[in-house]
Amino acid sequence: MAFGSQLRQLTFVGMVAISDPPRPGVVEAIEALTSGGVNVKMLTGDSRPTAIAIGHKVGLSGNCMSGDDLDKLDLNPNAIQRIQQTDVFYRVAPRHKVTIVKALQACGEIVAMTGDGVNDAVALKRADIGIAMGKAGTDVCKEAADMILVDDNFATILSAIEEGKGIFYNIKNFVRFQLSTSIAALILIAVSTLLNLPSPLNAMQILWINIIMDGPPAQSLGVEPVDKDVIRQPPRKVREGIITWLLATRVAVSSMCIVMGTVYIFWSEMRDNKVTPRDTTMTFTCFVFFDMFNALTSRSERKSIFQIGFFTNKPFLYAVGGSLMGQMLVIFFPPLQRVFQTEALNLSDLFILCVLSSSVWIIDELLKLARKSYFTARHHGYQPTHIL
Repeated sequence: MAFGSQLRQLTFVGMVAISDPPRPGVVEAIEALTSGGVNVKMLTGDSRPTAIAIGHKVGLSGNCMSGDDLDKLDLNPNAIQRIQQTDVFYRVAPRHKVTIVKALQACGEIVAMTGDGVNDAVALKRADIGIAMGKAGTDVCKEAADMILVDDNFATILSAIEEGKGIFYNIKNFVRFQLSTSIAALILIAVSTLLNLPSPLNAMQILWINIIMDGPPAQSLGVEPVDKDVIRQPPRKVREGIITWLLATRVAVSSMCIVMGTVYIFWSEMRDNKVTPRDTTMTFTCFVFFDMFNALTSRSERKSIFQIGFFTNKPFLYAVGGSLMGQMLVIFFPPLQRVFQTEALNLSDLFILCVLSSSVWIIDELLKLARKSYFTARHHGYQPTHIL
């Protein structure tokens, strides 16, 4: 910094340094993404010292590579491995960004690319997920992107991933509840038909069960609050569907538990070989109670209900409470008794049914404890995700 009347007669008065530090929350976001199996790489047009300094500030202190180094590489396995192991790229031109994206995709990895300029459009289009800046981004950049950050904040990507994972797991929980309950109902009716046994449920009772399966308890699973630890779970494989072997196993175990418990109640009540309203009422109520406990186990795929909390999903509490109140009306309200062909049960009957139907919840809780070691071993084979 200097002043003077002529260019060759200036007086030096001081030096001014301009710093462009990382935005608040970026360091924490990168740490959370890294712990969840997402590899973050920094691409910049700045010089090597500047790139290294910024990289250290945000927690990217690995290998560095320049755009000129990328020009010298062929996309062979060794070169791709070098790109994978590099965290900071400096003096990068638009063509280099496309090269990096192609190299990572050649390894079968999912690549998200951020950008704001016209020159970034090609790389954004090439990436699996193009992310444009909403404020500083150009129109061309936004058109090429799959997602736009309205606030231009890198930490927003963390929230987007968290929300996306939460929605996916809620869908899986919904599917798990629907399949296990539907399969149990089908097996129960099919077994009684094939063995020429009296039907344990009448048509109105089956309709009521279907309303519960597709109604409020099932829908409330879709609004389960996002687990804060979901961001730390490794990315799933792209080709892996919603219905996995693990989900199928949980569905099979729950279905068999529901069927066995309901058949036991029906058999124990029908020892006189005559089907009475009490027999069907006990069987019907047993199946509904099993449904409620099954919905409780479906709230989380990995965590125990004691970890996520009984009262964290208010819509679920209202849905289950409303369903149980409806079931009590079906049992004790005379007009509905005539419609559903039921009769009143005493408190001891309800207690027995509650204890028996809770077995589906207890068994699933034990399976979740046993699966912890399985998940630990399985996570070593996750498919990495990169954000550039």
